[in-house]
Amino acid sequence: MTEFLGQIVDFLNGTNVPQQFREVDVKALFTNVWFLAPFIAFIFYNLYKQAVDTLVLTGLGFGLWLFSGSSYMEGLVVNGTLQLGKVLPVAGVFVGAIAVAVYFLFMRTD
Repeated sequence: MTEFLGQIVDFLNGTNVPQQFREVDVKALFTNVWFLAPFIAFIFYNLYKQAVDTLVLTGLGFGLWLFSGSSYMEGLVVNGTLQLGKVLPVAGVFVGAIAVAVYFLFMRTD
């Protein structure tokens, strides 16, 4: 199992996916018409369908993406040392996100 996961991690690192995520310019992304038009269409389509679960999970994904790029997360590791005082709030945010996702995916009935 470890070899399999190692191959996946090596593949992702070889394609520079983590670097591309770190270098995303959020302001430029949300002012780009080629991204914004389909994204707004996606939001309005889900509002029309009343797909609240899809909208919540999309918002959750964007929220976690913004949180993972925040200055709080940048200060999590300083000079190669993990700041233990910041681990619990970060873990709480991600456990809360998992709880919301599990609720909307498995427990909520329409």
